[in-house]
Amino acid sequence: MNNSLKQQLFDMQAGCSALSWSTQDQKHLWGRNFDFNRLAEGSKISYIPSGTEYYTCGTSVEHNLAEETRHTSAYAAVGTGFLLVPSTPVLYEGINEKGLMGGQLYYRNFSHFEDKARPGTTKLQPPFAVFHFLAQCATVDEVAAMVEKDVTLMAIPMFGTVPTIHWSFSDRSGESIVIEPDKDGVKIYRNTIGVMTNSPSYSWHRLNLLNYVGVRDLDYDTLELEGDRLEQCFSGNGALGLPGDWSSPSRFIRLAFLKKFGVKGKDEQQGVTNMLHLFQSVAFPLGMIRVSEQGHITEYDKEIVPYDYTIYTSIMCAESLRFYFTSYENQRVQCVDLNHLMASSEKVQFDLGRRADFHLLTSDPGSHRSL
Repeated sequence: MNNSLKQQLFDMQAGCSALSWSTQDQKHLWGRNFDFNRLAEGSKISYIPSGTEYYTCGTSVEHNLAEETRHTSAYAAVGTGFLLVPSTPVLYEGINEKGLMGGQLYYRNFSHFEDKARPGTTKLQPPFAVFHFLAQCATVDEVAAMVEKDVTLMAIPMFGTVPTIHWSFSDRSGESIVIEPDKDGVKIYRNTIGVMTNSPSYSWHRLNLLNYVGVRDLDYDTLELEGDRLEQCFSGNGALGLPGDWSSPSRFIRLAFLKKFGVKGKDEQQGVTNMLHLFQSVAFPLGMIRVSEQGHITEYDKEIVPYDYTIYTSIMCAESLRFYFTSYENQRVQCVDLNHLMASSEKVQFDLGRRADFHLLTSDPGSHRSL
């Protein structure tokens, strides 16, 4: 069990891209790609009801629970994660009943956590942050206030690992915030452009946008040089210079301009569909990102490949409280509704459905007609 849980913590340090967006009818969406070379056994779509008791520091498995960090969740939440730690659920991302949405992404070489808790604050281990914020906060304002006043993000290992992560959250107001634990303190970026990838910091990525000010959605006109006239012969040259690799800086730039120029859906269903296409533009195709360091492999790890790839994509809606997802193997959009789940006072889990799902039209006589 310990080896499996240790691998779960390592898996939390995957790559990934996150994005907030809205629809024409003012629905608010937040989603992410989860990019890694494996997903440890036990990771599922997980529902945790309100009234759940949990701890923000220590685990019952390691026998080091900090009793003073016991809490009771005020809000129900659903997201991707695991329930293998009896004392505290772990979510990679999720949404709660108030429409607060968000998750964690890899922040390699930059994340820094404290050795001592600030006076008057609760110790919070990074792996528990997503669930704790969703369990106790209704808005991004409350998340920001909690980070500033109520908790200290601690450099306390969980099964020997302190994940190097940062966070993004959004809500029904449409505001998207980024939380980054740096060496000179925790930074909270308010009213961001709604894009987050991995290292370096959000402030670096934001300034890097200035290198791409010429990117636009309109083709450039005919080129004239020394009396020679070159007519356009292909479309898309307005985006010349837009980086096409899968590095964190390049993915940030692509998502920023995709969000700027992408057509918003008229409603939630169309919004989720359009947003999935944006995520596909920064998704890791299997075979292009070879892993140089596999990390710690355990008996619980299944289907390990030598490449990072987009294992799943999730999108949630603050108004409907629906959580949508696709997997690399299954591009059919699946969905759970938090409104339905809140009828249960018990934890519930759903498989990610990582098997191909093809609809063979010729097997259904009612799907076609003769002409």
